[in-house]
Amino acid sequence: MAALRVGGALRPLAATTKRIAASSPAPRSVAGSASVLSPTTSRAAASGVRMASSFYSGEPEGPTIKTEIPGPKSQELRVKLDKVFDTRSLNMLSDYTKSTGNYLVDPDGNTVLDVYAQIASIPIGYNNPALKKVAESPEMISAIINRPALGNFPSHDWADVLETGILKVAPPGLNQVFTAMAGSDANETAYKAAFMWRRQKERGGPDVEFTAEELSSSMNNQSPGASQLSILSFKTAFHGRLFGSLSTTRSKPIHKMDIPAFDWPQATFPQLKYPLEEHAEENAKAEADSLAEVENLIKNYHVPPCAVIVEPIQSEGGDNHASPAFFRGLRELTKKHGVLLIVDEVQTGVGATGKFWAHEHWNLPTPPDMVTFSKKAQTAGYYFGDPTLRPNKPYRQFNTWMGDPARALLFRGIIGEIERLGLVEHTARVGDYLFTKLEALASKYPGQIENLRGKGQGTFIAFDSPDRDGFLKKAKSHSVNIGGSGERAVRLRPMLIFQQHHADILLAAIEKIISS
Repeated sequence: MAALRVGGALRPLAATTKRIAASSPAPRSVAGSASVLSPTTSRAAASGVRMASSFYSGEPEGPTIKTEIPGPKSQELRVKLDKVFDTRSLNMLSDYTKSTGNYLVDPDGNTVLDVYAQIASIPIGYNNPALKKVAESPEMISAIINRPALGNFPSHDWADVLETGILKVAPPGLNQVFTAMAGSDANETAYKAAFMWRRQKERGGPDVEFTAEELSSSMNNQSPGASQLSILSFKTAFHGRLFGSLSTTRSKPIHKMDIPAFDWPQATFPQLKYPLEEHAEENAKAEADSLAEVENLIKNYHVPPCAVIVEPIQSEGGDNHASPAFFRGLRELTKKHGVLLIVDEVQTGVGATGKFWAHEHWNLPTPPDMVTFSKKAQTAGYYFGDPTLRPNKPYRQFNTWMGDPARALLFRGIIGEIERLGLVEHTARVGDYLFTKLEALASKYPGQIENLRGKGQGTFIAFDSPDRDGFLKKAKSHSVNIGGSGERAVRLRPMLIFQQHHADILLAAIEKIISS
């Protein structure tokens, strides 16, 4: 199945964008005096941006706050939910029947601008009309009520669904896919593919049969059947919470406590200093040191790595970046030493960085061996190109569902809207605008917006706050839902339909939070 590109061939922004409904009430909490925004922009933010264009009709003019968050109805529903479901990680009870576009509504009628988007997972807005049509289609109805065990009983049109959807946006050089259920599952199955690839290579090829000793020892979790191999990851990385993926996750102890883990290596991810142009020499050394550590671990770690996994931006670990040169160096090392490179695009993929896949920013000489995806794709899996990454026998990479055709159809609908509206290029433009305005705020309020990062990376922007948790709590009362990452980072994860007038509302809210 040939891979078709979207990145460079997306259509330009639609000329006839819709008008926001003019009947929605104006927000009361985004206005701010002494703003770094222009007077016109500030008035627009304060008034709910009347007559601002939107990709879809029906989106509110702006956020509105009617009660404290959580309000009385939300508190009552939380008590009810807690009797049957653990609510200790609850952020905000939501009414999805009333949420629209970039705006999330709670049971008390509070409407907030959502720049967290279900932990970076909503691509084109709540209750998107195009996706509603997909959901109501005969194909979707059949996929939902006749969910197949894909490895045994795929639908007659499964190849067409893949070629017109998931594989239509395959990264360059990768033309096959293994579909999965979630980001953790995508990484876990990619690891399995790496282990089987390595051992097959060591045996002498796909036609070499397993020995009797290998077969019997595998049932006792012993070598040689259970291979003595590892996956190399980076400190402060996050790759999921299943057993294998959790062993490569290094972001927070609470993720890992009490869970048995594999003895797998970790290298230091470069800790860049900002502004980048003022610390070029230090940052180059940090990246060189990291690459040297990676090479040493590949050559000498007592459980040999067969693959290196890396995020283009360490999203859960604090929004940590590295330069394209670092990632090109990493690719050169993996090729030099015969180990695979897995790029975890679960959070960075599907347009948020101003490229469909974040690793496209790197200009790699050769593609990664596998690219994992989920979140904004609404489905999951890993792309690959080398046919030897298919196991040599059936049932080695297998489970009942092996993905979900309903979610694959949804992703196809998402891709269609991204193409129609030019949302990747749009996100790059809006991200540049937002970053420039945040730079101005950082200059105006020294110490409040530190280590601003994500320039040229679309809306995938973050900064450090001296009181991060307090900042996030205040954000709700100022009509914005924002997330954090790492110990100090405020991360922005708006949807692909986030526009300049949404950015102005966000900027006005941020200024009000930090000036208070």
